[in-house]
Amino acid sequence: MIEFLSGLIEEHAFLGLFITSFLASTILPLGSEAFVVLLISRGFDTLSVIMVASIGNYLGACTTYYVGLRGRMDIIERFFSISREQLERTDKLFAKYGAFLLLLTWMPIIGDAIAATGGILKLNFKVFSFYVFIGKMARYAALSYIAVGTLASIQ
Repeated sequence: MIEFLSGLIEEHAFLGLFITSFLASTILPLGSEAFVVLLISRGFDTLSVIMVASIGNYLGACTTYYVGLRGRMDIIERFFSISREQLERTDKLFAKYGAFLLLLTWMPIIGDAIAATGGILKLNFKVFSFYVFIGKMARYAALSYIAVGTLASIQ
C-alpha cells in the first residue's frame, strides 16, 4: 500500500500540489505546506514546486475574489466559512493599509476574508493579482527555503 501511494504521489505530484494549493485557498480548511515539503524531500525541483503551489493558491484566491465581487454572501458564509464579522474587520484593515493587505492572503483564518473583501470592494483585479501572487509566492519560497535547509542539515 505504501508503495502504491508513493507511486501515486510521484506520478501525479504537480497536479496534486496544484489541486491542494487551489483548494487550500478556497473552500477547504487545509494547508498545502505538507505537500510542498513532501515533494521537496522527494527531490522535486524546488522552483517548480514553488511555482505550481503559488499558481494554484493564487487561482484559489481569485475564485474567492470573484465570489466577493459578485456579492454572494450566501456562498461566502456557507462554503468559504467567512463570517460577516470577519469581512467587516477586513474592510477596516483595507481602509487602514490599502492594497498592501493583499500580501497577507496566504495567512490562515484571515487570508480568505482578505481575498473576498477585495472582491466586495471591487479592487482593481490587476492590483489584486499583483499583491496576492507576490504574497503567495513569497510564502512558498520561504517555506521551501526552510525545508531545503532543514533537509540539508538532517542529511
